[in-house]
Amino acid sequence: MADQERIALFIDGANLYATAKSLGFDIDYKRLLKEFQSRGKLVRAFYYTALVEDQEYSSIRPLIDWLDYNGYSVVTKPTKEFVDSLGRRKVKGNMDIELAVDAMEMAEHLDHIVLFSGDGDFRSLVEAVQRKGVRVSVVSTNATQPAMVADELRRQADEFVDLVSLSSKIGRDPNERQERTQKFHPERRPANAVSAGYEEDVLDD
Repeated sequence: MADQERIALFIDGANLYATAKSLGFDIDYKRLLKEFQSRGKLVRAFYYTALVEDQEYSSIRPLIDWLDYNGYSVVTKPTKEFVDSLGRRKVKGNMDIELAVDAMEMAEHLDHIVLFSGDGDFRSLVEAVQRKGVRVSVVSTNATQPAMVADELRRQADEFVDLVSLSSKIGRDPNERQERTQKFHPERRPANAVSAGYEEDVLDD
């Protein structure tokens, strides 16, 4: 990878969280940023997530605040609540359009887009960006059963990077996770919350 290659990260927050969780590790977002800053000229790092606005305390809020102050461009919108055919309350939060619009607008200023998502809906976006001369890497995993990355997205990408291969570079030390969890309102945090790297369980389609 060229030293001055212009890179931008597009992180589908809920998708990345689910992928890392399936692999048994937490993302250290400070290390993630440093890793890609070392690979070229990092122009922007976008993080997309939907937020449940009516909750008194959202477990993702500390992460969003931290990312905002530490080099990420955070894009959020409220989730939508609905009742399914069985009468169960569901929360839906899809950030695909926001991510796609930003990627298309940024493409002319970039050499390389790194998409952290396995969502097959992004295949058309990847193809459109490639037509503008931008190389696209997709970061997800096929090390799980079933695989977290859609086959059509993996095929479309110029490069597929399995998140497993990055775990030693961007994963959080499990001991650090336990220490940090105690710092944030432990009485209000769910037992499985990840200290600067977790996401709400929100439907993404």
